[in-house]
Amino acid sequence: MSELGRWPISCEIPVQWGEMDALNHVNHTVFIRWMETARMHYFIACGFTDLFDSEGIGPILAGLRVDYSSPVEFPDTITVHTTVTRIGNASFEMGYRITSSVKGDETVATGTVSGVVFDYNSDSSTPMPDSLRASILQLEATGGG
Repeated sequence: MSELGRWPISCEIPVQWGEMDALNHVNHTVFIRWMETARMHYFIACGFTDLFDSEGIGPILAGLRVDYSSPVEFPDTITVHTTVTRIGNASFEMGYRITSSVKGDETVATGTVSGVVFDYNSDSSTPMPDSLRASILQLEATGGG
């Protein structure tokens, strides 16, 4: 089994009335914010935010894709599952699975993010520190499934 892609982080987020659009479903941009919330939980859990605080090295997004499979409406609680699916020299990819409790935990969207390890002091990409790579692998080993 791969060391990555084990979905170790998930968070439940209640759908807010104000996230609905004129077509009576959650606006597509909200899914991106939900993914961002889960991504930050992941970064906290693996120590990426600590690395930024101590050394100015953090993530920066290079690309984003979301595939929507079913609309979400208020009221609902969604769960965003996230995982790292690839680690490169100075880049990484994350996967997202968004499920709806109202729809029996049906997947309503999936997404991917391409990120770069970025040195905010030098304003350039930088190789992923071995300590961060090890922390991600350790977090992935706890995979939630």
